[in-house]
Amino acid sequence: MRHRTKGRNLSRTASHKKATMRNMATALFRHERIETTTAKAKELRPYAERLITLARRGDVHARRLAGRKIQDREILAKLFDDIGPRFQDRPGGYTRVLKTGFRKGDAAEMALIELVEKGEVGLGRPPTSR
Repeated sequence: MRHRTKGRNLSRTASHKKATMRNMATALFRHERIETTTAKAKELRPYAERLITLARRGDVHARRLAGRKIQDREILAKLFDDIGPRFQDRPGGYTRVLKTGFRKGDAAEMALIELVEKGEVGLGRPPTSR
């Protein structure tokens, strides 16, 4: 039974999943867009958004907390100097997951996860005029 187990285990041990999330978050912040499986992208989204929220705070404690997860100093600096200030006025929803089809080798569902642009509005339903 899955009582009180949150998230997907991605067929990995806890330490392997932790390393996978760290590596994928680092790659996302480096390239600002990565292609991976849909399950991994959906699992990465809250992980990356928490790090961006820390970067928006910008204080030393937030930098040290994020440094536990992003261990590349160059990417950590980019996160706090470039990405965090870019989303300063946005109250959340810093990433977007777009499904791209199926991988040829094993037919795994693939998705693109990317950081949204500064002035973009959601791609969902247009606002109603009430």
